[in-house]
Amino acid sequence: MTEMATTHEGEEMAKSWEISVNRKPVAVGEPVVTGLQVKEAAIDQGVNIGLDFQLAAVDNDGKHRIIGDLDKVDVREDKTFFATAGDDNS
Repeated sequence: MTEMATTHEGEEMAKSWEISVNRKPVAVGEPVVTGLQVKEAAIDQGVNIGLDFQLAAVDNDGKHRIIGDLDKVDVREDKTFFATAGDDNS
């Protein structure tokens, strides 16, 4: 987590939590976000994924847990994610 800092004028800056998406650092502004918000933040910060990618959180034991776009994720606990393109079976 990035600590809250103050500006020269004493105003508080927003907190952010750092996660990893496809091995790239991504900052999110809330401690609990949706899977879609994780993907949007990653895209905004230059991770080469799409909104249609499947998102998975990596648990402490190394297992992947699928995160839907509307699923809530506590990024204070879940910090590592992988986003992969869906299989095209056409």
